[in-house]
Amino acid sequence: MKYRFTTLLGLFLVALSMMAEGKAKYVFFFIGDGMGVNQVNASEHYLGALEGKIGTSEMCFPSFPYAGLVTTFSANSGVTDSAAGGTALATGHKTVNGTLGMKADKKEPAQSVAVWAQDAGAAVGITTSVSVDHATPGAFYAHVPNRSDYYTIGTQLIETNFDFFAGSDFLKPKNPTEGGPDLYAQCESAGYTIVRSYKDYQKKCKKASKMILLQSEEANKIDRGSIPYAIDRQKGDLTLTEITRAAINFLTKKQTEKNGFFLMVEGGKIDWVCHANDAASVIQETLDMDEAVKVAYEFYEQHPDETLIIVTADHETGGMSLGRDPYSLSFEKLRYQHISVNKLGSELHKMHEKYGDKYSWDLVKKYLTENFGLWEKIELSESQNKRLETAFQNIMAGKGKDDKTLYQKDDELATAVKRIMSETALVGWTSGSHSGGYVPVFAIGAGAENFTGRMDNTDVPKRVAKATGWTIR
Repeated sequence: MKYRFTTLLGLFLVALSMMAEGKAKYVFFFIGDGMGVNQVNASEHYLGALEGKIGTSEMCFPSFPYAGLVTTFSANSGVTDSAAGGTALATGHKTVNGTLGMKADKKEPAQSVAVWAQDAGAAVGITTSVSVDHATPGAFYAHVPNRSDYYTIGTQLIETNFDFFAGSDFLKPKNPTEGGPDLYAQCESAGYTIVRSYKDYQKKCKKASKMILLQSEEANKIDRGSIPYAIDRQKGDLTLTEITRAAINFLTKKQTEKNGFFLMVEGGKIDWVCHANDAASVIQETLDMDEAVKVAYEFYEQHPDETLIIVTADHETGGMSLGRDPYSLSFEKLRYQHISVNKLGSELHKMHEKYGDKYSWDLVKKYLTENFGLWEKIELSESQNKRLETAFQNIMAGKGKDDKTLYQKDDELATAVKRIMSETALVGWTSGSHSGGYVPVFAIGAGAENFTGRMDNTDVPKRVAKATGWTIR
């Protein structure tokens, strides 16, 4: 499948959109949480490196014929958090960091583009690779002054009457009222069918009027807050591509009674690995979201005159830069990393428990060679060798220093590994938090010409409304 759109084809698409009086009927709104311009650029450089060339190889969504840059500041800071950033993208209103689906006064609710779609008779789906009550998905349906009020966010999810939700699970499903029904029971009472896995979805989708797709209970024992990283994925794990496919299938089924659909899909864990400065995992999460976009693109190919696909981000995370002294990039070295840095720490801990007194630096070196290519595929400097061995010795002596980022805590050895992987690939990071840089927006389809040039994040949902004819409220 080719995604290169020539100038001629771009002009042809513009002509088609001008000829067609109609508005977009099917809207896909992809949000790569933490995905700045360089996260996208790095992923395409990585694909180019795999082909043995200097430069980029194209992904699907960056090749869309319309593109622009988006500012992301919040109502009270030049650097937004995901709640304020998500609220701006969802509702067209700035709010203060930490606030979800409310205006900057933290009192007045702000209605989202998903509600505008529902009011217009469209089916609505809200999906993510993290929990369904997290900041970005919550921005499309919840109204709370504190994004961490997960139970209340969960109850508001149920009240929306949206057609389809998907993600890892609820973070706080237990009812704080003694003896009160938990969120699962409340979902079922409201007419939602809860399924756990894509296969379970396929079995039950035909008879369901509303659906919530979650990961398995077994997966929840590892991490209920998200589906596994793409780089760590095992057979049977729920994927963002499966979530997107299920959402399209279910929302299309609703066409017998509704007028089009709106589907938000969040690649939520791009942000998580950017917080951790785990370069290889960032690229794999970005490529994984691109795979989900390809599913929407397949739908677009069948309905080109009625479909709009938008891909953007709520903010950039990590201050990712491409290139360190010297003037070069070595993304090909990231191909030898086979697990996330987050998983590395837990795997080494398991090894320590397994081998006990026989746990040694030689065992750890072997594991790092197999899973990161160190020494065998990636040559290390004397300084880098010393940092790794010193980190191991510090941990064994009980003196290791952990590196805590927003979504994970890496021990001293895992921290040394991730920093060396970035050094060897010549990738830089300014922080383990968000930055105020531009994020990209890419679009294709009916009304896509509205998404060009520089715009604010509050402009994005308003331009969706312009492309669809939905009433803003």
